[in-house]
Amino acid sequence: MTIDMHAHLVPPIVLDDLDKEPSRYGVHMEESEAGGRCVCYDHGLKIRPFFSRLLDLEERWEEMGKQGVDRQILSVWADLFGYSMPADKGAGWNRLLNERLSQVAQKYSDRLSMLACAPLQDAGLAGQELEYGVKQCGAVGGVIAASVDGVNLGEADLDDFWAAAVDLDVPLFIHPTQPLTTRTTKYGLNVIVQYIYDATVTVGSLVMSGVLDRFPALRIILPHGGGYFPYQIGRFDRIYRNPETQAPAAQPPSAYLGRFWYDTILHSPEALAFLRDLVGSEKLLLGTDYPFPVDDKSPMQSLADAGCSQEQIDQISGGNASALFKL
Repeated sequence: MTIDMHAHLVPPIVLDDLDKEPSRYGVHMEESEAGGRCVCYDHGLKIRPFFSRLLDLEERWEEMGKQGVDRQILSVWADLFGYSMPADKGAGWNRLLNERLSQVAQKYSDRLSMLACAPLQDAGLAGQELEYGVKQCGAVGGVIAASVDGVNLGEADLDDFWAAAVDLDVPLFIHPTQPLTTRTTKYGLNVIVQYIYDATVTVGSLVMSGVLDRFPALRIILPHGGGYFPYQIGRFDRIYRNPETQAPAAQPPSAYLGRFWYDTILHSPEALAFLRDLVGSEKLLLGTDYPFPVDDKSPMQSLADAGCSQEQIDQISGGNASALFKL
């Protein structure tokens, strides 16, 4: 079975829920000046408009067939997580997202699985929602943004959440969110640079701050081939050795490379081959980022172009995910 562990869907019924009871969730829908509808939070944040493929299932089946993908593990759009909301509103909002995504995944259980989101602005509530997502909604893991309202994951007070993930024995997928900088708005530089930066800086904080030492059984999946982390690991190690860095981590960052799993979305056979040789094919998971414009439309060909053996292709395209997510 070929498994795409990095794919996104927002069930359209979520938009109907917001039209009916916006005050319940602290979220409402507005028409965008650029066209389409967008989510607006009561505290003022407005995110980009939805696009049709993010809400669609029918085209998804056709695209999965072209990609050679048998199963998608779905995350909702990370921009929706709402970490800047009041904790109680954030908990209710994430519950709605999980329950609605679960309905879709259970209806098409032969082709879809899901990751649960959680309100990271309150680690205790986040742990409870992760447990609900796994035990009641059938989630095979969790998905979290790369920062908590601008605070790196390694510097946020999240130990209760990390402990919940360990107790539940499920992996967590880190996904970047829409950056607020204005320097990279042209030429697709947000997608090219800022998303990768977002993931990299939070991975550095997780490693350097000692989170992985405190939670040795914590399993984390990194997007887009690990951001810049694997490819600049020498620089991480060099700065770690400086006395003034004062990083609590017990070992140099390179010692933690094997603690992570990495998706294959690199769009470069040379980079993918480097990552495979660096961390081992057992740490790679097939991903496409469907339906976003940066998706890998030929993920199986990407593995072949990177010179993977048939055994490695079978491992990366399905075996690793089956074991990690207990599918």
